[in-house]
Amino acid sequence: MNTIIYPGTFDPITNGHVDLVERAAKLFDKVVVAIAYSEKKQPLFDLNKRITLCQQALAHLDNIEVCGFNNLLVDFARSKDSHIVLRGLRTMSDFEYEFQLANMNRAMEAQFETVFLTPSEHLSYISSSLVREIASLGGDIEQFVPTQVCAALKQRFQ
Repeated sequence: MNTIIYPGTFDPITNGHVDLVERAAKLFDKVVVAIAYSEKKQPLFDLNKRITLCQQALAHLDNIEVCGFNNLLVDFARSKDSHIVLRGLRTMSDFEYEFQLANMNRAMEAQFETVFLTPSEHLSYISSSLVREIASLGGDIEQFVPTQVCAALKQRFQ
């Protein structure tokens, strides 16, 4: 079975993330959406809430697993019997950072591979940080995130 790991903080999961997972689900037998604990980034939602929102946003896909992790990505991937990670690229600056991560991961685990996907063009400008900022200022975010995430963000900023 070919399993790919899609790691991130998903704070919150956006329509761009959903697009990448849907496309990866067509290419791989299983997609593990691995949500990083990452208190360093000061997430808006705690890990359990981010897991729940991702599960809800991806419930229409049958070859998806959503779980949290707080260890090295190469170790997490190994625990899921995988050596492949999915990373999304929106901009050239994303590529530079992701290229460095891919090489570092491969240095730690020689069999480790990174697959890069770009989001669909109409979603390429969406980022979790921009969505959080718009939501915090009372802006309309419905076109950027799944319905459940929109509701959670509105509730969070009331």
